[in-house]
Amino acid sequence: MVRKNINKALKQKVDEAPVNSGCYIFKDKNNNILYIGKAKNLKNRVKSYFTGKNQHNPKNRLMVQKIDDVEFIVTNSDIEALILENSLIKEHQPKYNILLRDDKTFPYLVLTEEEFPRVYSTRRKTEKSNRYFGPYTDTQNLRKTLKIIHDLFPIRDCKKNLTEEKIEKDKYERPCLNYNIEKCRAPCQGYISKAEYNKMINKVEDFLNGKTKQVINYFERKMNTASDNLEFEKAADYRDKIRTLRNYSSKQSAELTDFDDKDVISVQKEGDNACAVVFKVRQGKIINRDTFYLNNIEKADQSLIMQNFIQRFYNNSGYIPNEVLVNIYPEKKELLQKWLSELRGQNINLVKPSQLERKRAVKMAEKNAKYQLNKHIIKKRKQKNYVPKTLQQLKSDLSLDNLPRTIEAFDISHIQGKYTVASMVYFENAAPKKSNYRRFKIKSVEGIDDYASMQEAVSRRYKRLLKEKDDLPDLVLIDGGKGQLQAAKSVFNDLELDNIPTIGLAKRLEEIFLPNQSNPIVLPRDSISLTLLKKIRDEAHRFAISYHKKIRSKGTIKSQLDDIPGVGDQKKKSLMKNFKSISKLKSLSEMELQEVKGIGPKLAQTIWTHLHERS
Repeated sequence: MVRKNINKALKQKVDEAPVNSGCYIFKDKNNNILYIGKAKNLKNRVKSYFTGKNQHNPKNRLMVQKIDDVEFIVTNSDIEALILENSLIKEHQPKYNILLRDDKTFPYLVLTEEEFPRVYSTRRKTEKSNRYFGPYTDTQNLRKTLKIIHDLFPIRDCKKNLTEEKIEKDKYERPCLNYNIEKCRAPCQGYISKAEYNKMINKVEDFLNGKTKQVINYFERKMNTASDNLEFEKAADYRDKIRTLRNYSSKQSAELTDFDDKDVISVQKEGDNACAVVFKVRQGKIINRDTFYLNNIEKADQSLIMQNFIQRFYNNSGYIPNEVLVNIYPEKKELLQKWLSELRGQNINLVKPSQLERKRAVKMAEKNAKYQLNKHIIKKRKQKNYVPKTLQQLKSDLSLDNLPRTIEAFDISHIQGKYTVASMVYFENAAPKKSNYRRFKIKSVEGIDDYASMQEAVSRRYKRLLKEKDDLPDLVLIDGGKGQLQAAKSVFNDLELDNIPTIGLAKRLEEIFLPNQSNPIVLPRDSISLTLLKKIRDEAHRFAISYHKKIRSKGTIKSQLDDIPGVGDQKKKSLMKNFKSISKLKSLSEMELQEVKGIGPKLAQTIWTHLHERS
């Protein structure tokens, strides 16, 4: 085994692991559950954690070092293993499993399995016989749905245990207030039969499943019957219910022309944050959008996140549609599709669509997921004590004393030593803060000398910070290798700022150089620390290039205007300000040139002739 310090008892358990399908549970020395997984062959899967096959994942590397014990639960099939894994993860919430954030707190609407069922909201799924609808990530939408149900259907909301004996015993008591205000048909008094009451419950279930058209048809039949019987007050009441349903239905987006029920799922990931958005499409209408945030996803790719999300979501969901559309295929797609089909009791299609209209629905879900994820990240960054995991990892990888909350990065740009400029970009909590960006036109360097140019930019930046007594950064990143890093470090030494951690990042091999250290640090290509440093370095490069192009463009215009008689400094500035480039100037007529302040017909002709003779 790769891990050298594995104890004998654990090694023996791994060697003697069953070859059946089932679940494995990793525990630490304090008997805390670290991770719960499933496998077709438990022995092969568990052994792979210790033989190097899973060692490429930093999260697994860290977890494996903590494993002190393992337990196995054998199942009859892959599907049983999947179901068991879901329930165990839900119960124990292990540290290294991908989890829905606040998974335990999402509310549901429950339709009870009683002789006279009730509908109410709950956060616990206690009775397996009940039907659960949700989870609802928007509690306002849940309350609105519950209100509409009680407005449309006079079903009971009391907690009485209504049995035939109980009803017979209490039938001479007065019904409660809800009966008098027509919010309940008083099944407790025997005023409505069980069959008639359950007809209403069936329509409640249709409504909760998004089948509003069937419910409208139900009330239309009731309205027409009442009208035929000259019961106009009843007919008016049914008419009002139909209006309520149509108003509710009109606010749902009709996105698809086919009327099969489906869920549209998009998973998006950025850094150590991930978000899943689910659109529930019923009878061609999007009736709901739920947003979920996921924890413990660090090195997981989107397909693994999608797999875990589908498992958690449908393990909790009360209704599974005919079809699930996804923006990316989950790992173990066939197994998940089989599991979903068994849950529903008929075949389910789990598909990444190619047909234009269905792709459009997935794109809409993707757009929403990106927006929600971005909003979530911004909210996290605004929290006072928020520390991105990338910064924690960077601190560890570079052996820094403090978290690098503020990082400043420098880059140089020129063309053959001309128009040399430097850029400085500023990142706070791993995000760019553009108001703190700075750019420098290099003044003291002639020709090609990147080291001297870097020294000038760094010197000007930190002399100013010292003069203004401003905060110094936690880390300085120099674009380049040993030479550029040493040039910057010499400035810090002169300014007595050698306590500022400074590193160089070389482009070719993405090596990280540290002062007074001959060998560079080489991080894995998928390291979140390296990804952040590259992002900052590339932003500094982009900012330098954009400034260099601007300076070069102005310099080119100025140089071509130098030889034109009658064009002095003020007129050069005016032409540069108005037209930006020589090509733009050449495209103008003499009449258009005359519109520039201070340029008359004669000078306009001279400029026009000079520019076109040179071309």
